[in-house]
Amino acid sequence: MRRGAAVVLTTGAALVVSPLAAPAQAASGPSVSAKGAYLADAKSGKQLYGKAVDTRRQMASTTKVMTAAVVLDSPGLNLDRKITVKKAYRDYVAKQGASTADLRTGDKLTVRQLLYATLLPSGCDAAYALADAFGSGSTTKDRTASFIGKMNKKAAQLGMKNTKFDSFDGISKGGRNYSTPKDLAKLAGHAVKNSTFRTVVKAKSTQQKAPAGSGGTRTYTWYNTNKLLGSYKGAIGIKTGTGTSAGPCLVFAATRGDRTLVGAILNDSNRYADAAKLLDHGFKSNSAKTMRLRQLPSGAQQD
Repeated sequence: MRRGAAVVLTTGAALVVSPLAAPAQAASGPSVSAKGAYLADAKSGKQLYGKAVDTRRQMASTTKVMTAAVVLDSPGLNLDRKITVKKAYRDYVAKQGASTADLRTGDKLTVRQLLYATLLPSGCDAAYALADAFGSGSTTKDRTASFIGKMNKKAAQLGMKNTKFDSFDGISKGGRNYSTPKDLAKLAGHAVKNSTFRTVVKAKSTQQKAPAGSGGTRTYTWYNTNKLLGSYKGAIGIKTGTGTSAGPCLVFAATRGDRTLVGAILNDSNRYADAAKLLDHGFKSNSAKTMRLRQLPSGAQQD
Protein backbone atom coordinates (compact mmCIF):
# COMPACT_ATOMS: atom_id res chain seq x y z
CA MET A 1 0.00 0.00 0.00
CA ARG A 2 1.39 3.38 -0.96
CA ARG A 3 1.74 5.84 1.86
CA GLY A 4 -1.14 8.24 1.81
CA ALA A 5 -2.85 6.71 -1.22
CA ALA A 6 -6.59 6.22 -0.97
CA VAL A 7 -7.06 2.50 -1.36
CA VAL A 8 -10.00 0.99 -3.18
CA LEU A 9 -11.13 -2.17 -1.41
CA THR A 10 -13.02 -4.96 -3.07
CA THR A 11 -14.83 -7.97 -1.76
CA GLY A 12 -14.15 -10.22 -4.68
CA ALA A 13 -16.73 -8.56 -6.91
CA ALA A 14 -15.14 -7.95 -10.27
CA LEU A 15 -16.00 -4.83 -12.19
CA VAL A 16 -17.98 -5.70 -15.27
CA VAL A 17 -17.13 -4.00 -18.52
CA SER A 18 -20.07 -2.00 -19.81
CA PRO A 19 -21.96 -3.59 -22.69
CA LEU A 20 -21.61 -0.22 -24.38
CA ALA A 21 -17.84 -0.27 -24.00
CA ALA A 22 -15.79 0.84 -26.95
CA PRO A 23 -13.04 -1.33 -28.37
CA ALA A 24 -9.72 -1.09 -26.57
CA GLN A 25 -7.97 0.29 -29.65
CA ALA A 26 -7.14 3.95 -29.36
CA ALA A 27 -8.13 6.62 -31.82
CA SER A 28 -5.38 8.08 -33.96
CA GLY A 29 -2.85 9.78 -31.75
CA PRO A 30 -0.05 8.95 -29.32
CA SER A 31 0.40 5.52 -27.81
CA VAL A 32 -0.31 5.49 -24.07
CA SER A 33 -0.05 2.69 -21.53
CA ALA A 34 -3.32 3.61 -19.79
CA LYS A 35 -6.04 0.99 -19.72
CA GLY A 36 -8.42 3.82 -20.58
CA ALA A 37 -7.88 7.39 -21.74
CA TYR A 38 -9.85 10.31 -23.13
CA LEU A 39 -9.17 13.88 -24.21
CA ALA A 40 -11.72 16.51 -25.19
CA ASP A 41 -12.09 20.19 -25.90
CA ALA A 42 -13.68 21.63 -22.76
CA LYS A 43 -15.79 24.20 -24.60
CA SER A 44 -17.20 22.09 -27.44
CA GLY A 45 -16.95 18.68 -25.81
CA LYS A 46 -15.39 17.33 -29.01
CA GLN A 47 -13.37 14.14 -28.55
CA LEU A 48 -9.71 14.55 -29.47
CA TYR A 49 -8.47 11.14 -28.34
CA GLY A 50 -9.99 7.98 -26.96
CA LYS A 51 -8.99 4.55 -25.71
CA ALA A 52 -11.56 2.25 -24.10
CA VAL A 53 -13.56 5.40 -23.45
CA ASP A 54 -16.71 3.69 -22.15
CA THR A 55 -15.11 0.83 -20.24
CA ARG A 56 -16.04 1.02 -16.56
CA ARG A 57 -13.11 1.05 -14.16
CA GLN A 58 -12.55 1.99 -10.55
CA MET A 59 -11.35 5.57 -10.24
CA ALA A 60 -9.90 5.90 -6.72
CA SER A 61 -9.59 9.49 -5.46
CA THR A 62 -10.58 11.10 -8.75
CA THR A 63 -13.98 10.52 -7.12
CA LYS A 64 -13.29 13.71 -5.15
CA VAL A 65 -13.81 15.81 -8.26
CA MET A 66 -17.50 14.92 -7.98
CA THR A 67 -17.42 15.51 -4.22
CA ALA A 68 -16.25 19.05 -4.90
CA ALA A 69 -18.69 19.55 -7.76
CA VAL A 70 -21.67 18.60 -5.61
CA VAL A 71 -20.58 21.03 -2.90
CA LEU A 72 -19.91 23.87 -5.33
CA ASP A 73 -23.25 23.36 -7.08
CA SER A 74 -25.18 23.46 -3.80
CA PRO A 75 -27.91 26.14 -3.77
CA GLY A 76 -27.08 29.12 -1.58
CA LEU A 77 -23.51 27.93 -1.02
CA ASN A 78 -21.53 29.87 1.58
CA LEU A 79 -17.84 29.12 1.05
CA ASP A 80 -17.02 30.80 4.37
CA ARG A 81 -19.31 28.52 6.39
CA LYS A 82 -17.28 26.93 9.19
CA ILE A 83 -17.34 23.18 9.74
CA THR A 84 -15.99 21.58 12.90
CA VAL A 85 -13.67 18.60 12.42
CA LYS A 86 -15.00 15.48 14.15
CA LYS A 87 -12.88 12.73 15.63
CA ALA A 88 -14.72 10.33 13.31
CA TYR A 89 -12.98 11.88 10.30
CA ARG A 90 -9.53 11.19 11.73
CA ASP A 91 -10.52 7.72 12.86
CA TYR A 92 -11.75 6.95 9.36
CA VAL A 93 -8.50 7.74 7.57
CA ALA A 94 -6.50 5.90 10.23
CA LYS A 95 -8.65 2.79 9.82
CA GLN A 96 -8.54 2.90 6.01
CA GLY A 97 -4.88 3.88 5.69
CA ALA A 98 -6.16 6.65 3.44
CA SER A 99 -4.68 9.90 2.22
CA THR A 100 -5.23 12.67 4.71
CA ALA A 101 -5.16 16.43 5.15
CA ASP A 102 -4.31 15.72 8.81
CA LEU A 103 -7.33 17.63 10.06
CA ARG A 104 -7.33 18.03 13.83
CA THR A 105 -10.36 17.26 15.94
CA GLY A 106 -12.21 20.40 17.02
CA ASP A 107 -10.62 22.71 14.44
CA LYS A 108 -13.05 24.86 12.48
CA LEU A 109 -12.38 25.05 8.75
CA THR A 110 -14.39 26.85 6.09
CA VAL A 111 -15.98 25.05 3.15
CA ARG A 112 -13.41 26.72 0.90
CA GLN A 113 -10.55 25.40 3.07
CA LEU A 114 -12.03 21.91 3.08
CA LEU A 115 -12.13 22.00 -0.72
CA TYR A 116 -8.39 22.71 -0.72
CA ALA A 117 -7.90 19.92 1.82
CA THR A 118 -9.88 17.51 -0.35
CA LEU A 119 -8.38 18.34 -3.72
CA LEU A 120 -4.71 19.11 -2.98
CA PRO A 121 -3.43 16.48 -0.49
CA SER A 122 -6.43 14.29 -1.43
CA GLY A 123 -7.69 14.34 2.14
CA CYS A 124 -10.27 11.65 2.74
CA ASP A 125 -10.91 13.25 6.12
CA ALA A 126 -11.79 16.52 4.39
CA ALA A 127 -14.04 14.76 1.86
CA TYR A 128 -15.77 13.06 4.80
CA ALA A 129 -16.30 16.43 6.47
CA LEU A 130 -17.90 17.86 3.31
CA ALA A 131 -20.13 14.84 2.78
CA ASP A 132 -21.25 14.98 6.41
CA ALA A 133 -21.95 18.72 6.20
CA PHE A 134 -23.75 18.73 2.83
CA GLY A 135 -25.78 15.55 3.17
CA SER A 136 -29.12 15.41 4.98
CA GLY A 137 -30.24 13.18 7.82
CA SER A 138 -30.04 12.79 11.58
CA THR A 139 -26.82 10.75 11.70
CA THR A 140 -23.42 10.92 10.03
CA LYS A 141 -24.19 7.65 8.25
CA ASP A 142 -27.43 9.06 6.89
CA ARG A 143 -25.84 12.31 5.82
CA THR A 144 -22.95 10.68 3.98
CA ALA A 145 -25.34 8.28 2.25
CA SER A 146 -27.48 11.26 1.24
CA PHE A 147 -24.43 13.04 -0.13
CA ILE A 148 -23.41 10.02 -2.20
CA GLY A 149 -26.96 10.04 -3.55
CA LYS A 150 -26.39 13.63 -4.65
CA MET A 151 -23.18 12.56 -6.39
CA ASN A 152 -25.09 9.96 -8.40
CA LYS A 153 -27.83 12.44 -9.22
CA LYS A 154 -25.25 14.92 -10.49
CA ALA A 155 -23.63 12.18 -12.60
CA ALA A 156 -27.01 11.48 -14.20
CA GLN A 157 -27.56 15.18 -14.86
CA LEU A 158 -24.18 15.40 -16.60
CA GLY A 159 -24.91 12.38 -18.78
CA MET A 160 -22.28 10.19 -17.09
CA LYS A 161 -24.07 7.00 -18.16
CA ASN A 162 -21.34 4.57 -17.09
CA THR A 163 -20.58 6.04 -13.67
CA LYS A 164 -21.62 4.94 -10.18
CA PHE A 165 -20.54 6.29 -6.82
CA ASP A 166 -20.72 4.35 -3.57
CA SER A 167 -18.29 6.57 -1.67
CA PHE A 168 -17.44 10.23 -1.22
CA ASP A 169 -13.69 9.72 -1.61
CA GLY A 170 -13.07 6.64 -3.77
CA ILE A 171 -12.67 4.10 -0.98
CA SER A 172 -15.17 1.54 -2.16
CA LYS A 173 -16.37 -1.33 0.01
CA GLY A 174 -17.50 -3.52 -2.85
CA GLY A 175 -15.94 -2.18 -6.03
CA ARG A 176 -19.14 -0.36 -6.96
CA ASN A 177 -17.44 3.01 -7.38
CA TYR A 178 -16.57 3.27 -11.05
CA SER A 179 -16.49 5.52 -14.06
CA THR A 180 -15.02 5.75 -17.55
CA PRO A 181 -12.50 8.10 -19.16
CA LYS A 182 -15.25 9.74 -21.20
CA ASP A 183 -17.51 10.27 -18.19
CA LEU A 184 -14.70 11.70 -16.07
CA ALA A 185 -13.82 14.12 -18.84
CA LYS A 186 -17.47 15.26 -18.87
CA LEU A 187 -17.20 15.85 -15.15
CA ALA A 188 -13.95 17.74 -15.59
CA GLY A 189 -15.49 19.95 -18.26
CA HIS A 190 -18.32 20.80 -15.89
CA ALA A 191 -16.09 21.38 -12.88
CA VAL A 192 -13.63 23.76 -14.57
CA LYS A 193 -16.47 26.13 -15.39
CA ASN A 194 -16.56 26.98 -11.68
CA SER A 195 -14.06 29.71 -10.79
CA THR A 196 -13.57 28.48 -7.22
CA PHE A 197 -12.84 24.97 -8.45
CA ARG A 198 -10.29 26.28 -10.97
CA THR A 199 -8.58 28.40 -8.32
CA VAL A 200 -8.28 25.45 -5.94
CA VAL A 201 -7.08 22.73 -8.32
CA LYS A 202 -4.43 24.86 -10.02
CA ALA A 203 -2.69 25.66 -6.71
CA LYS A 204 0.55 23.72 -6.29
CA SER A 205 0.35 24.34 -2.55
CA THR A 206 -1.51 26.38 0.01
CA GLN A 207 -1.31 27.52 3.62
CA GLN A 208 -4.58 27.92 5.47
CA LYS A 209 -5.16 29.23 8.99
CA ALA A 210 -8.07 27.93 11.05
CA PRO A 211 -9.30 28.28 14.64
CA ALA A 212 -7.88 25.33 16.57
CA GLY A 213 -10.06 23.20 18.77
CA SER A 214 -7.53 23.54 21.55
CA GLY A 215 -7.50 27.33 21.26
CA GLY A 216 -5.56 29.74 19.14
CA THR A 217 -4.93 29.30 15.43
CA ARG A 218 -3.54 26.36 13.49
CA THR A 219 -1.78 26.69 10.13
CA TYR A 220 -2.30 23.89 7.63
CA THR A 221 0.11 23.42 4.73
CA TRP A 222 -1.05 21.24 1.86
CA TYR A 223 0.72 20.29 -1.38
CA ASN A 224 -1.06 19.32 -4.56
CA THR A 225 -0.44 15.65 -5.40
CA ASN A 226 -0.89 16.41 -9.12
CA LYS A 227 2.68 16.61 -10.44
CA LEU A 228 1.49 17.79 -13.85
CA LEU A 229 1.08 21.24 -12.29
CA GLY A 230 4.26 23.24 -12.68
CA SER A 231 5.59 20.62 -15.09
CA TYR A 232 3.46 20.90 -18.21
CA LYS A 233 2.93 24.34 -19.75
CA GLY A 234 -0.65 25.44 -19.23
CA ALA A 235 -1.66 22.69 -16.79
CA ILE A 236 -4.46 23.89 -14.49
CA GLY A 237 -5.40 20.69 -12.61
CA ILE A 238 -7.23 18.51 -11.79
CA LYS A 239 -6.99 15.43 -9.54
CA THR A 240 -4.95 12.31 -8.94
CA GLY A 241 -6.13 8.95 -7.68
CA THR A 242 -4.39 5.72 -6.77
CA GLY A 243 -5.92 2.49 -5.56
CA THR A 244 -5.10 -1.20 -5.32
CA SER A 245 -7.63 -2.10 -8.02
CA ALA A 246 -7.84 1.25 -9.77
CA GLY A 247 -4.11 1.72 -10.29
CA PRO A 248 -2.77 5.24 -10.85
CA CYS A 249 -5.43 7.58 -12.29
CA LEU A 250 -5.50 11.21 -13.34
CA VAL A 251 -8.17 13.69 -14.34
CA PHE A 252 -6.38 16.62 -15.96
CA ALA A 253 -6.84 19.93 -17.71
CA ALA A 254 -4.67 22.51 -19.43
CA THR A 255 -5.26 25.89 -21.01
CA ARG A 256 -3.31 27.54 -23.80
CA GLY A 257 -4.60 30.70 -25.36
CA ASP A 258 -8.38 30.48 -25.55
CA ARG A 259 -8.46 26.67 -25.54
CA THR A 260 -8.94 24.44 -22.51
CA LEU A 261 -8.56 20.70 -22.89
CA VAL A 262 -9.80 18.17 -20.34
CA GLY A 263 -9.02 14.49 -20.06
CA ALA A 264 -8.86 11.41 -17.92
CA ILE A 265 -6.49 8.48 -17.61
CA LEU A 266 -7.38 5.30 -15.73
CA ASN A 267 -4.94 2.66 -14.54
CA ASP A 268 -1.67 3.99 -15.92
CA SER A 269 1.72 3.82 -14.23
CA ASN A 270 2.90 6.53 -16.66
CA ARG A 271 -0.06 8.81 -16.07
CA TYR A 272 1.80 12.13 -16.12
CA ALA A 273 3.90 11.42 -19.20
CA ASP A 274 0.86 10.03 -20.99
CA ALA A 275 -1.34 12.98 -20.00
CA ALA A 276 1.34 15.30 -21.38
CA LYS A 277 1.43 13.32 -24.63
CA LEU A 278 -2.34 13.56 -24.96
CA LEU A 279 -2.30 17.29 -24.29
CA ASP A 280 0.47 17.73 -26.86
CA HIS A 281 -1.72 15.86 -29.31
CA GLY A 282 -4.59 18.23 -28.62
CA PHE A 283 -2.51 21.40 -28.66
CA LYS A 284 -0.30 20.19 -31.53
CA SER A 285 2.84 20.82 -29.48
CA ASN A 286 5.80 18.80 -28.23
CA SER A 287 6.17 19.85 -24.59
CA ALA A 288 6.03 16.29 -23.27
CA LYS A 289 9.45 15.43 -24.63
CA THR A 290 11.21 17.93 -22.37
CA MET A 291 8.84 17.91 -19.39
CA ARG A 292 10.40 17.47 -15.96
CA LEU A 293 8.01 16.48 -13.23
CA ARG A 294 7.61 18.71 -10.20
CA GLN A 295 8.69 16.85 -7.09
CA LEU A 296 6.69 16.92 -3.87
CA PRO A 297 8.45 17.84 -0.62
CA SER A 298 9.50 15.04 1.71
CA GLY A 299 6.57 14.03 3.89
CA ALA A 300 3.91 15.40 1.55
CA GLN A 301 0.93 13.21 0.73
CA GLN A 302 1.26 11.06 -2.36
CA ASP A 303 -1.72 9.89 -4.38
